[in-house]
Amino acid sequence: MTRTAGPPSQIHDLVLRGGRVLDPETGHDALADVGVTGGTITAVSARPLVGRRTIDVRGLVVAPGFIDMHSHSHDVAGHRLQAMDGVTTALDLEAGLSPVDEGYRQAAAEGRPLNYGFSASWCQARMAAVGGLPHGGGMHIALGLLGNPAWQAEATGTQVDEMLELLRLDLAAGALGIGVVVGYAPRVRPEEYLAVSRLAAESGRPTYTHARNLVEQSPDVPIDGAQEIARAAAETGVHAHFCHITSTSRLHSDRVMQLMDDTRAEGGRISTEAYPYGAGMTAIGAAFLAPELLGATGITPDGIVYAATGERMANAERLREVRAKDPSGLAIAHFLDEADPFEQGLIDRALLHPSTVVGSDAMPLTWMNGEPAPLAWPLPPTAVTHPRTAGTFAKVLRRYVRELGALTLLEAVSRSSFGPARILQDSVPAMRRKGRVQPGCDADLIVFDADTVTDRATYEHSTRPSLGFAHVLVGGVPVVRDGALCLEALPGRAVRA
Repeated sequence: MTRTAGPPSQIHDLVLRGGRVLDPETGHDALADVGVTGGTITAVSARPLVGRRTIDVRGLVVAPGFIDMHSHSHDVAGHRLQAMDGVTTALDLEAGLSPVDEGYRQAAAEGRPLNYGFSASWCQARMAAVGGLPHGGGMHIALGLLGNPAWQAEATGTQVDEMLELLRLDLAAGALGIGVVVGYAPRVRPEEYLAVSRLAAESGRPTYTHARNLVEQSPDVPIDGAQEIARAAAETGVHAHFCHITSTSRLHSDRVMQLMDDTRAEGGRISTEAYPYGAGMTAIGAAFLAPELLGATGITPDGIVYAATGERMANAERLREVRAKDPSGLAIAHFLDEADPFEQGLIDRALLHPSTVVGSDAMPLTWMNGEPAPLAWPLPPTAVTHPRTAGTFAKVLRRYVRELGALTLLEAVSRSSFGPARILQDSVPAMRRKGRVQPGCDADLIVFDADTVTDRATYEHSTRPSLGFAHVLVGGVPVVRDGALCLEALPGRAVRA
């Protein structure tokens, strides 16, 4: 089938010659040439196209670049790791930023390899309105304040109004929705969560929630974390996106997924997201990592590894010491055993559910011996993060397509590109041009070897880039060429509502 935009004699800036072209929206899966001019796909054709530059991609897959809805990796180094994993758009929607324009301005001033965008941060707005803490300062400041009890206190009506006004300003500035990390302040009143959901619904934008504990985990929780999301979708009409559903639901993931199905069947707009790992990563000062609360999470002190040193917490007392000394320090928290068939099955079923898209929850880098030049590459072994930052999308292709055969290649690509675009596109028109390989769409494209693409990052070697992505284009500009990073390339553009 030939789909062209312009006359057959059109000369394109770039032609990707003879690859297996996947378009998840239409189901197109066939050999074709893809023409790119400027930052736009100008043709997809079974007949040869003419280009000022041509790259022979025969034997390789050409697909829409992956859209990561859950990336806390805001800087160039993190973007480079994700580019090597096939990501072309990295959005921080679960945590977000407030004031959101601060994040957009910084990224634009410094330049980014990947497209970027942010939700409005309920957490940072609440820190200011309820806790009297500094407003803004980016992800690093927010991580440092996560464990501060001041912002987690019950809010007065006036404080809720002040918080909602800050979020309104962020939405007016183009925030992609509201990120609600209620799991980090699990005693807030459920009515506040509903008020935030109503604001998001009124703006026509989603909420992106890190759920609070389930009743099975904390019987005294003000409301079951999954039921809270389902209730908000039903009562307010908001599109409620359930972030990293396995990491918060853990042993109860099957029950939670069924609740989300039931809510959708009754008309609630809910989407879910997962990553293929049994460990999370967050600030070691987070409320739910307090030693006295670990019993509810199913995590033990020796399942927590302090990223800055690689130290595994020996006991509750040592965990308290590190939390007090460096509350913003990142830590790996093992919540499901990937070597246990039952627990691995929970990870697999959540990720393979038809409503689930892939989101990495990519994390900022921790530098064990001081931060080097910000544009240094390759990353030194003293840079550490969660392996999901570098390997989530390649792992999905390796495990679920090639090894298990649980997804077709087109299905896996869709969950990583078109699926996220479809969740966002009603409120973010720019996303209608992403996640697709069609004339008129953005030239955010990846070229990879389906037989060899693989993740290499492990918990011990967390910044090893994925292999198999031969070319990554962001707006038509190569960020990865012939499997190597283009270090000078900073073509990323802001995505705003």
